[in-house]
Formats: sequence, C-alpha cells, structure tokens
Amino acid sequence: MEILNRKARYDYEVLDSYEAGIVLTGTEIKSIRNGNANLKDSYAIIKNGEIFLLNMHISEYKEGNIFNHDETRTRKLLLHKKEIKKINDKVSIKGLTLVPLKLYFKNGKAKIELAVARGKHTYDKKETIKQRDLEREMRKSLSGKY
Repeated sequence: MEILNRKARYDYEVLDSYEAGIVLTGTEIKSIRNGNANLKDSYAIIKNGEIFLLNMHISEYKEGNIFNHDETRTRKLLLHKKEIKKINDKVSIKGLTLVPLKLYFKNGKAKIELAVARGKHTYDKKETIKQRDLEREMRKSLSGKY
C-alpha cells in the first residue's frame, strides 16, 4: 500500500530523493495500515542535525480510545548522519526544500520517500501539463485505439 503526495511532482521539480524511516506510535501505524494518512501539505525541516516531518495528517484510529495520537504532530525521520549532512548541504542552497513524495511499507516498516526539490513557476506547471497530454496522445495512437 502506498500513500502518494500527488501535488508534490506538480508543484516541485524533484532533484534528488531519499528513503527514510519514520518514528510512529502504535495508533498511527494502525491508522496508516487502514490508509488514513495524507501527505498533501507536509514538508520536512532539518533541526539540530535531525530531520522532522511537519503537517503530515494521520487520522485518529477508531479503536484507539484515550491513547490516540495528535493528527498533525511533528514526526522524526530516521536517516544516517552522512545522508542528513548531504541533504543539509543541498537544502542550504536558496530555493530548495524537502518534500515527502510517498509513504509506503517495506518489510513491515513504514518508510517515507523524501525529495530535495525546487518549486516550479506557473509556466513550468503548464509545460508539465502539456508534456503529459502529449505523452497520453502518443500512447493512445501507438496502442491503435485512436
């Protein structure tokens, strides 16, 4: 099961991506397994040599009673120090940011694909839409269903 941040590839030009673990509580992981998570407005920051994910929305677990989690709390991401230093060097350049692309499970553990990205202008977004339409038309004509 994957939870995608569909807006990320539209709003940002992805330069580099990394796989990171994420620190979650029990009710959060159960809620994610049910598919109740959203990466739409989330982003990551580097603070004191650690990376944190902000504004990721994980809905409350229905059977969680008083032990339920806060839906948009700040969550720590798990990466090696060398990777964090490399990411910090890239993000320190003006105009680059950290954006989560997708949340998925790998060997039973929740992972986040984190990208170093640059924001697109409106004319770049229009160009992306135009390229996508052209590719769709080419696929349609090659398949013989035109």
